[in-house]
Amino acid sequence: MITAITGEYQRGAKVHEDVVHPFRKYFEEIQIGDSLLTHRRTVSEADIVNFGGISGDYFYMHFDEIAAKETQFGQRIAHGYFVLSAAAGLFVSPAPGPVLANYGLDTLRFVNPVAIGDTIQARLTCKRRIDRGNRPDQPPQGVVAWDVQVMNQRGELVASYDILTLVAKKAAAA
Repeated sequence: MITAITGEYQRGAKVHEDVVHPFRKYFEEIQIGDSLLTHRRTVSEADIVNFGGISGDYFYMHFDEIAAKETQFGQRIAHGYFVLSAAAGLFVSPAPGPVLANYGLDTLRFVNPVAIGDTIQARLTCKRRIDRGNRPDQPPQGVVAWDVQVMNQRGELVASYDILTLVAKKAAAA
């Protein structure tokens, strides 16, 4: 009901899953509540080591098993930004198409740790659409805010955020 009143998706509201990936839709075709539940990915030690090497983040929680055991988590955990990146890998559609670029990220929270051997899955849901009109210096496009929830194998929320994408309008395809 709140979604219907505000025109913005609220968690817990009804979602619409389609056979067409949401990133394959033009701005006009995306509706509030359009959603995708991704496939799953199990986080490995190699993921943590490789992400540390790429990012330069060698924080002890990711690499020092003895020190990590003495923390509230009791074990090594994955980088939060690895979880964010892995979730993007789960929900993107890699071919060129109506989604032009990521535009921003809002409300990011790492809610629960992800340990080696945990399996993550993401739900991407259209939260809000912002029509940017037609600008002379850019192709016709809009901004879509997607609610992202990343869960572990127990259904616990591990990361939560809104990702903003620039999405082409159909008029730009002609």
